[in-house]
Amino acid sequence: MKSQNDGLLSWSVEDIACALKIKVEDVREYFTDGRRISFILERRIMREVLKGKLAPGEGASFDLYDGRGRKWEVRSISRGGVYFCPSYMVGSGRSFNSKGFLEKLAEIEGYVLCDIESFPDVPYWIVPVEQVRQWWRLKVLGTATKISRVKVLFLLKKDH
Repeated sequence: MKSQNDGLLSWSVEDIACALKIKVEDVREYFTDGRRISFILERRIMREVLKGKLAPGEGASFDLYDGRGRKWEVRSISRGGVYFCPSYMVGSGRSFNSKGFLEKLAEIEGYVLCDIESFPDVPYWIVPVEQVRQWWRLKVLGTATKISRVKVLFLLKKDH
């Protein structure tokens, strides 16, 4: 069992800034925003880690298939933490419901959690769905499955 993480995705901030013709500070801001970086993380995880393919579309209830056809979610651990419920339950005017969350867990193999706050070297953890179920049963995830960055990093080191 690894005590640190399952892997590391690295970028050259200077190369990205040069290629996009933007400032290094803008690259850092963009790549530490979970809404923005998710598109890129999903593709790197798909190609380099899970060796699979993308979900059929943006509206799919999961992000990726692994090389064996199993479904996975990719989530960013940001300053605000991470959530495990379906995306349609997160945001202004949306609400959490446990039935939808548990249905999601029944559909996927697990989560790949990426600590984007560590950019440009982003550690990731492959978390089986059973681990998330255990956290839910132990009430570690709180009422809406969103937990702080500090808490999720603690859980990953403890349970991984």
